[in-house]
Amino acid sequence: MKIVIIGTNHAGIAAANTLLDKYLGHEIVMIDRNSNMSYLGCGTALWVGRQIDQPHELFYARPDEFEAKGATVLTETEVSTIDFQKKQVHAIAKTGETLVEDYDKLILAMGSRPIIPKILGNELEGIHFLKLFQEGQAVDEEFAKESVKRIAVIGAGYIGTEIAEAAKRRGKEVLLFDAEATSLASYYDEDFAKGMDENLSKQGIELHFGEIAQEFKGTNGRVSQIVTNKNSYDVDMVINCIGFTANSALASDQLDTLKNGAIKVDKHQQTSDPDVYAVGDVASIYSNALQDFTYIALASNAVRSGIVAGHNIGGTSLESAGVQGSNGISIFGYNMTSTGFSVKAAERFGLDVSYTDFEDKQKAWFLHEDNDTVKIRIVYEKESRRIVGTQMASYSEIIAGNINMFSLAIQEQKTIDELALLDLFFLPHFNSPYNYMTVAALNAK
Repeated sequence: MKIVIIGTNHAGIAAANTLLDKYLGHEIVMIDRNSNMSYLGCGTALWVGRQIDQPHELFYARPDEFEAKGATVLTETEVSTIDFQKKQVHAIAKTGETLVEDYDKLILAMGSRPIIPKILGNELEGIHFLKLFQEGQAVDEEFAKESVKRIAVIGAGYIGTEIAEAAKRRGKEVLLFDAEATSLASYYDEDFAKGMDENLSKQGIELHFGEIAQEFKGTNGRVSQIVTNKNSYDVDMVINCIGFTANSALASDQLDTLKNGAIKVDKHQQTSDPDVYAVGDVASIYSNALQDFTYIALASNAVRSGIVAGHNIGGTSLESAGVQGSNGISIFGYNMTSTGFSVKAAERFGLDVSYTDFEDKQKAWFLHEDNDTVKIRIVYEKESRRIVGTQMASYSEIIAGNINMFSLAIQEQKTIDELALLDLFFLPHFNSPYNYMTVAALNAK
């Protein structure tokens, strides 16, 4: 069987590795328009902010490794069209040569693309997006210029907040804009996100929330000013980080999709065409919190979806366990993690929820050294009382592991009352006898 994979980042790599390692004898062709694969974009800000030294450490796979397993890897090759009736992929190689690849099974792993805001002046120099390694290189080169002193970051989600920190670490003046009232509004409720806002402000980042960028003005062809619905600001550089959407243009007119263009799949990652599978950020995914399919673009989800598709194409029927959208961020040492829905997100999706908050020290109260405060919110359905989301914030790194328990609780449809009686170990070095997770659950009405 010949299997063509379009896209060689996290989801495509996971699918290829599964097929090549577990199901021998198939012909695997991997196609990507980029010159590299496996770039961990979540590490861009760490590199640009000089928290790590070498950007090559952000790659975990190379084309020659797949070729050694028997795959054909076509990098710098742009897919132009897909003929789903003839089962052919048409592409143009970097040499200009036109290629046609027949397939028995096709895996779509084209990922996501940045949302490009409709703002006047977008064509000016000094305006950047962050997705590919090359875009990270361009931003890094700009940061090295002495003339670039004042930077506007548009969008205060994870990527925008992280690159704002990176710019500040490089000695730049940073203005962070978002249409929402706080940073990280897609993942955390407003009163929870304010902790991160205070952290950003304390570090000298100028916050402009509730502002919408309307125009970029330039001098000699380069951006020099941003105009919002409230004011105008002189800047030397702009980084757009307002979000991503499914990169599905090759297939959206032939396959069933969500409203945002994400290709609809079942729990086997199979699309409306039985010979075509979609994985990663280009596809829909089953949310255990919602109990339905939706769109959640995360690298961890992409890897799992690629593995599921690989097994199903290889001959082992395997359903996805679904996801919770578990995530986290660390900015200037302040850590936030979440899984499932915030109250705001749950209500947007039509869930009738309540929540319970608690705040306490991470370790036992009589330990005073390195004993950080932890803030927790658990969101649960009012009628069923099943947990549908959790948010945590602290300077303690332990919350990074604790959020995984809540991810499993959502997956297994555990209730807030079951959590209250869960056997959680106690040792003063790590927690209190009645730790913040237990007390939050006990306080649920």
